[in-house]
Amino acid sequence: MWRDPIVEEVRRMRDDYARRFNYDLEAIVRDVQSRQKKAGTPVVDRSRPAAKARKPAKARRARPAAPKKRRSKAGR
Repeated sequence: MWRDPIVEEVRRMRDDYARRFNYDLEAIVRDVQSRQKKAGTPVVDRSRPAAKARKPAKARRARPAAPKKRRSKAGR
């Protein structure tokens, strides 16, 4: 199976970050919130309602194969 080096790097970095906090989700959230506070800009802005998601495009159905023409016995 082919492995994407970018995806591998992101996963490795994510694991390194989580390991720094002993995989404690509350500690990770505290860290992200403190980083957000220091940056002065929110990571996620929930002050406005989220935009409605668009409906996914309809999948096209494959056209059925044309029926095979039958040869008559007389044409053989």
